[in-house]
Amino acid sequence: MSRTVDLWLDLRSPYSFLAMAPAYALEKELGVTLRLRPFALYIGGAVNPNDPESVARGMRRIKYLYADARRFAGPRGITLLGPKKIFDQKLVHLAWLYAEKSGKGRALVDLAYPRFFKRELDYEDRDAIDALLAEIGVDPAGFDAFAANDGPREIARHQADAEAQGVFAVPTFVVDGELFWGQDRIDFVRARLAS
Repeated sequence: MSRTVDLWLDLRSPYSFLAMAPAYALEKELGVTLRLRPFALYIGGAVNPNDPESVARGMRRIKYLYADARRFAGPRGITLLGPKKIFDQKLVHLAWLYAEKSGKGRALVDLAYPRFFKRELDYEDRDAIDALLAEIGVDPAGFDAFAANDGPREIARHQADAEAQGVFAVPTFVVDGELFWGQDRIDFVRARLAS
């Protein structure tokens, strides 16, 4: 059995945010290596913007999903405010991978999630992302070059790896090729690792 668990996340996903603390606890408890990996969840495909009924259904679904996520978040003292729009996660995922080059990708994820869900961080604001990098001790000076060159290739590689593993949504834990989708699947992940 591998001692490495891939955890696929989209930094816009409240369910991914909810998976973090239990995943970290699992890592510590069982001595596994948790590998956080970016996955760009395609949100727009479920709604036809030219069809008012489709948009209304999509909004009802989003409202339900946030209400559901809050059922898990409330008892844990986690704030989950729904975003005012569907954010493009590309810039923050590039920053995550850029920080990872300095061994600080997890630090970026840990700061980004709570701020985003309190509406304190705009994932599309370059100045805010540069400030986030600087706060975790990563010099943002090289970020432009990374975002223009290696970064998009790294994102594409992660996306291809996710597709090859069968990942279709987030959060998804992958243990020796077996997928566990959902922040509430941690007990199944634990059992699989312990078996």
